[in-house]
Amino acid sequence: MEARTLGDYRLNEILEERDGEVVWLAEQASVGRPVMLIELTDSSRREAFLANIRAKASVDHPLVGSVYEAVDDEGVCFAALEHIAGHSLADRLTAREAMRPADLAHIFRRTAEAMLQLESRGLATDPLTPADIHFDNHGVVRLGNIVCAGTPDPDRSAADIASLGQMLTGLVADGLPGASRVLTVLAWMRGEGVERALTWEDIRSYGEQIEDQLRESKSTPSAPRTQAAPSKSRTPAILGAIVGLVALVAAVAILLPDRSVAPPKVEPTLPEAARIGAGPHPTPDGGMEKLPEFEIGACEVTIGEYLKFLQVLDRLNPDERDVFDLEGQPESKTGHEPDDWESMLTAARDGATWEGRAMDLYCPIVGIDWWDASAYCNWKGCRLPTQEEWFAALRAKVEQPTALKPATWGPVTGIGMNDRTPNGLRGMAGSVAEWTRRPAINPANPLGAKQIVIIGGSFLKPANGALTREWTDDRLQRRPDLGFRVVSRPE
Repeated sequence: MEARTLGDYRLNEILEERDGEVVWLAEQASVGRPVMLIELTDSSRREAFLANIRAKASVDHPLVGSVYEAVDDEGVCFAALEHIAGHSLADRLTAREAMRPADLAHIFRRTAEAMLQLESRGLATDPLTPADIHFDNHGVVRLGNIVCAGTPDPDRSAADIASLGQMLTGLVADGLPGASRVLTVLAWMRGEGVERALTWEDIRSYGEQIEDQLRESKSTPSAPRTQAAPSKSRTPAILGAIVGLVALVAAVAILLPDRSVAPPKVEPTLPEAARIGAGPHPTPDGGMEKLPEFEIGACEVTIGEYLKFLQVLDRLNPDERDVFDLEGQPESKTGHEPDDWESMLTAARDGATWEGRAMDLYCPIVGIDWWDASAYCNWKGCRLPTQEEWFAALRAKVEQPTALKPATWGPVTGIGMNDRTPNGLRGMAGSVAEWTRRPAINPANPLGAKQIVIIGGSFLKPANGALTREWTDDRLQRRPDLGFRVVSRPE
């Protein structure tokens, strides 16, 4: 029987039938490539179907499957999506095909990277299942396109992580280096032995840590394809045996975690800088200004980052510690430690409170003046943004800056989607206000002198959120809600 066709596509096999849709394994005849074709069979769902396809088509990420084409014409409505190579984790679970811990750690990391990208874009997603995660013979991890129309569910990520922690246990090959560590991470994903639910940033960090530890073991042969995955009843016995071996073989203790203690603190990864293209950009005062391409920090400089700067200064001879100072810095200013630095740093290292606020090394540095921020930039090889650059970065893909809801005080890595732009910039409306590079005229006083601009709202002064600006002559001003982010030129 000749295969049915839809446009340029030959329909070969039904993969799934669901509410008003049929999912086909098809072939695009003109180019001979396999595709996944979703055919709408319930015309009453046309608008919802097309809205979902448009949402999927908005994703352009190497780890996520692409949308090739959508057709809505003369009673025919379908979409062709990339057919991702490699077996899904659901296929491997069905076949009881155990995997090397190193491969699973790689899957953890790459899956988390893809999901973090979708989160940063503020996209809603369907539940992530093992059927959506693919791993080919070359070790490439790809995700099916699970984006859907609508508002993101704030509990979606936690539910996906917990579900995967439950289902993927059956993929861990017994007895190979790293198996205990992978099993432990899966338990933490399920919520066992942890005080808070893991995030995708946690998963990415754990996956990377395990990969690094097992990098020298890459030549270890994969588990036989016929090896059965460990059952729930066997897992405790396996872990018990490993713990026993730790007492006899000290080297093994380095690789295997002690399940009786709390999990190690995850060190989150700071988000990457956002690149803003050259060309005309809107300015804070309603005009347009042509700017060269630049990169701006996705978040404010943190306590941990500023600490590294101060440690460099401490290692210099006293007569060399002004090497990063800007010309014109007042002679009375002899250092760059923030106000109450020792107390702030101790609280951040210990996860304690300072001035009534919970502290972390990933919280933004505050209590620094304009000269401190500029000296840090000189050391780092970057600079403070101008207000025009800051605003251009804010407006990239943002039509209504007032829609950003000011973030409260906390780690820059934990700022939620309400104060995050599509480019991934965090804390523009809240978190802390920020120093900018050069003086500018206050439009409320057009005949006045130029003054330094402090831009963006803060947790203490949300004001107009991302549209907040202040003008000051006092570059020595220090506040508990004032920090900075940096700008650099792309390499």
